[in-house]
Amino acid sequence: MSRIGKNPITVPAGVEVKVDGSTVTVKGPKGTLTKEFKPVMKITVDGAVVTVERPDDEAANRSLHGLTRTLINNMIIGVTEGYQKVLEINGVGYRCQKTGKDVNLNVGFSHPTIVSDTEDCTLEVPQPNQIIVKGIDKQKVGQYAAEIRSIRPPEPYKGKGIKYADEVIRRKEGKAGKGKK
Repeated sequence: MSRIGKNPITVPAGVEVKVDGSTVTVKGPKGTLTKEFKPVMKITVDGAVVTVERPDDEAANRSLHGLTRTLINNMIIGVTEGYQKVLEINGVGYRCQKTGKDVNLNVGFSHPTIVSDTEDCTLEVPQPNQIIVKGIDKQKVGQYAAEIRSIRPPEPYKGKGIKYADEVIRRKEGKAGKGKK
């Protein structure tokens, strides 16, 4: 048995989970998420508990078992607490500021780069060197944070660029030819 897949998911109060065939809809205080799953997985809702079962021990079904359970759990967490990714901007003169729904990034280019809120993700700028991407869909929050990071990824020599708050940048030494023969 899958260690993750066999665990039941407890549904908190104020969250409604509906299963229609292979489509799962989760409605909570922050919004509604709908996802289509493989029809071979048997998803059942019994009161405040969601369980996922697989038909057999085939390799494909074993891998889908834990994945399906985790995706449903992420949907429930998303509509109750939400997800966020924190990005930091490092570099002399690098900064960002929010104007309306747009965030203006000054990250060393000759022109400012503008990123906007999407229908799934909102951007917050608590400090001039920090961006917080928030939303209810874990995948979309992570994807949008990765897209913002890709505007100016951190470089290994001085560490300048946009990085995740918990990311560690492996630093490289500069030129080694100085003073050596």
